[in-house]
Amino acid sequence: MPTLVPGYHERDTPRIVWDCGEMANSKTEYVRAPTCASGSEIIYAWAMDAPALVLPEGVGFKVGGDTGVNYLVLQVHYANVDKFLNGAFDNSGIILKLLPQNTQKVNKRAGVLLLGTGGMVPNKSIEHMETACMIDEPLELHPFAFRTHTHKLGKVVSGFRITPDGRWTLVGRHNPLKPQMFYPVKDKEFVIRENDVMAARCTMDNFLDHIVRIGSTGDDEMCNFYMMYYVDGDRILEKKYCFSPGPPFYYWQSDPIIPNDGFVPKAIDIEASRLSEDEL
Repeated sequence: MPTLVPGYHERDTPRIVWDCGEMANSKTEYVRAPTCASGSEIIYAWAMDAPALVLPEGVGFKVGGDTGVNYLVLQVHYANVDKFLNGAFDNSGIILKLLPQNTQKVNKRAGVLLLGTGGMVPNKSIEHMETACMIDEPLELHPFAFRTHTHKLGKVVSGFRITPDGRWTLVGRHNPLKPQMFYPVKDKEFVIRENDVMAARCTMDNFLDHIVRIGSTGDDEMCNFYMMYYVDGDRILEKKYCFSPGPPFYYWQSDPIIPNDGFVPKAIDIEASRLSEDEL
């Protein structure tokens, strides 16, 4: 049961509870409306019985005021609703720790960059769903956590930082069918700078007899890599999403922003799709 907390500049409906239309069927007692009207950004996501997230010392998300986040929306996706049909209730939610604007306990601002793809996975095949975007803002990002997300076909999800001279550094890699928490990054010292490229791959194994496309329902697939980072200062990325059309229209090797004409070293190609023993 995935739970997401997006922040929004402007919400689409004044109602407290509504049907966001992403995973529900057409029969609903709630008004259907988009999740937001403008200014969307992911703040937190959780699924698969993962433990809670604890931010590093001095790091926090800013909301309200002039941050552009005027509303927090709790979005819950249920894989099965049978128990509710029998009269059961649910208390799903997120517990937040809030501090005033003038607090001295937070001096680093947190943000989330979400990498994902469109596309499809042919039946009875293994497919790489890939995306990449250049960091084109004059910031230094310090990654401290990552989260992976697919539906049932995902085997491995990995994210990398690529420098302009073609050096690849693993940000994080995990089995997306394990608890979907924000895990600590492998290397807490490296920094992502302007003109670096962020790249992600989902390795999918479609064991079914039909094509599976990217979509929002449980019968579709998703390919998401979330990178949580902090900056020293108050400015985070304006570009908060990095999406590609996905297969069969997009692969790393066809993207000119990948250094050296889309060259992917063989060792990186293997590393992106193979879990280590502690990740199995």
